[in-house]
Amino acid sequence: MEQQQVRIGMIGYKFMGKAHSHAYRDLPMFFPNTAVPVMKAICGRNEEGVRQAARQFGWEEAVVDWRELVERDDIDVVDINAPSDAHHAIALAAARAGKHLFCEKPLALTLADSREMLQAAESAGVKHMVGFNYRFAPAVQLAKKLVEEGRLGRIFHFRAWFLQDWIVDPEFPLVWRLQKEIAGSGAHGDLGAHLIDLAHFLVGDMTEVVGMSDTFIKERPLPSSMTGLSAKGSSDGPRGEVTVDDATLFLARFASGALGSFEATRFASGHRCTNSFEINGSKGSVKFDFERMNELQVYFTDDAADVQGFRRVLATDPAHAYADAWWPPGHTIGYEHTFIHEVVELMDAIREDRQPVPNFRDGVKCQQVLEAVELSVAEKRWVNVNEL
Repeated sequence: MEQQQVRIGMIGYKFMGKAHSHAYRDLPMFFPNTAVPVMKAICGRNEEGVRQAARQFGWEEAVVDWRELVERDDIDVVDINAPSDAHHAIALAAARAGKHLFCEKPLALTLADSREMLQAAESAGVKHMVGFNYRFAPAVQLAKKLVEEGRLGRIFHFRAWFLQDWIVDPEFPLVWRLQKEIAGSGAHGDLGAHLIDLAHFLVGDMTEVVGMSDTFIKERPLPSSMTGLSAKGSSDGPRGEVTVDDATLFLARFASGALGSFEATRFASGHRCTNSFEINGSKGSVKFDFERMNELQVYFTDDAADVQGFRRVLATDPAHAYADAWWPPGHTIGYEHTFIHEVVELMDAIREDRQPVPNFRDGVKCQQVLEAVELSVAEKRWVNVNEL
C-alpha cells in the first residue's frame, strides 16, 4: 500500500525552522507507518538567508512571499514558525486557501486573534495544530498516564517553573523576543505558555489566577544581527526600550480543586533551560526536569516503609510512548525528538482524518490564561479565567 504524502510549506527558517525541518527529515526513517512529509518550500523575508536554509535543511525550494506560498496547489500544510506577530495573518490566509495549519506557540499576540484563528480553521474544515512540543517527551507522556490511570490519586498540587538566563547581561541586545509588538509578551508568553499547556495537559483547566511580573532591564542595545537566542550589538550604539516582562509568577486554582504555582524567568543565572514540574497526589507524586528529559521521578505512598522515596524512571524502554521507534533501552533521546513526535501526531491526524492534539483550541485556552494573568498583574487582583 502506497504511503500518503503530505506536502509542507514552511514559513520561518531560524531556530524553530531548523527544529521543524529536522523533524520532517527524520520522521520517515523512524516512523515508517504514518504519512510522509514532503519538504516542498521554505519561506523567509531574507532571500539569501532562506536560500541557504533551504540548501542546509533539505527543502526543494526557497521563496520570500508567504502570500504566494499559502495559495500554491502543491502545498497541503502551512507550517508557521515565524515571529509571533506574523501568526495571525498567515493562519487566516492559509485557512481560507484550505491548507492544514501547524503553528508555533503562542498561537497569536492576543486572545482575540487566537480565537479568530481557531474560527477560521474550523470554518475551513482544515486540520490545525499548535506547537507545544514538551508534551511529546516520553517522560511527560508517562506522567500523563499515571495521572489518567489514577495511580497518583487525587491531585492536590501542580507546580511548574521554566528558568533561563540568556538575557541576564544588561548589554545583551534588544532582540525581537523583548519587543511586545512582535512577541506579545516576554518570559510569560514564551516560557510560561509551555507551563500552562503542560498544566492543562496533565491536570486540567484552570479557573482563576493571580500574578506578578517585572522587567529588570528597561533598555538594551539595538541588535546588529540575531538568530535563535543569540544576537550581536554594540553597547556604544543606540538603545531601545524593553517592552515585555523579564519574569512572571502566578498562582492558579484548577477546576478539579488542585492548586498551582508557575514561574517563568530569563534571569535565573545558571539555568539554561530548566523546564520543570511537580505533581503531588494522594497516592503519589512525580517530578520532571527537561534538562534530564528522559527521566521521571516517581513516588508512590503504598511502597513499603523501608523503601519509600522517589525513584528514577528512565523513559526509554518500549513500555514508554514513542520509545520503541528509537534506540535500545537506556539509549537516550533529546530535544529534537520532541518535534519529531509532534510531527508524528500531525501526520497521523491527517492520515486518520481527525484533529491533532494539541490544536488551536488548546492554543486559545493557553492564551486565555496568559491574558488572565496579565490582567491580574495590571489590576492587582484574582482574575477568573472565564472573564476573558
